[in-house]
Amino acid sequence: MEEYKALLDEKMSKVLLSLESEYKSLRTGRINSSLFDKVLVDYYGEKTPLTRVANVSIPEARLIVIQPWDKSLLSKIEQAILSSDLSMNPSSDGAVLRIKVPVLTVERRKEIVKQAKKIAEEYKVAARNVRQELNSKAKKQEKDSQITEDDLRRILDDIQRDTNSYIKKIDEIFDLKTKEIMEV
Repeated sequence: MEEYKALLDEKMSKVLLSLESEYKSLRTGRINSSLFDKVLVDYYGEKTPLTRVANVSIPEARLIVIQPWDKSLLSKIEQAILSSDLSMNPSSDGAVLRIKVPVLTVERRKEIVKQAKKIAEEYKVAARNVRQELNSKAKKQEKDSQITEDDLRRILDDIQRDTNSYIKKIDEIFDLKTKEIMEV
């Protein structure tokens, strides 16, 4: 029974970490360089994260400066940003890209919250898939007479209870992100 708890905790922790990582790439009221983690630049035929081919800095509250390590990548970085879902327009001075970030409108904030909700739902499904996987494993052990029917019932109840607590944690993470997004 402890093996199920350990396995569930391990897999659910990965789900939560992945959710938090995904949320870092969502734009909130505050600007951070992790917005560009998912922007992929064509770097000598390979799709490479922007943060690996350029320095992303935030010298002012509403300004992002991107300085590529290889100046020949400037136009490719600009294209990658324009084609991303960030809705940002970089301007180039030949050496660096500057992006003036406007304040998010209420409508845009609501769109981002919807996007965050969709992401949270996807991770709830992932959590339920982990539950289903462990339930199947326990049922197979019971079928193979490795555990009793009472043990199976206890294991399934424990898995369900723990899954519910992880889904609640996903909701809490979503609520925090919503507050952060709606903060002016």
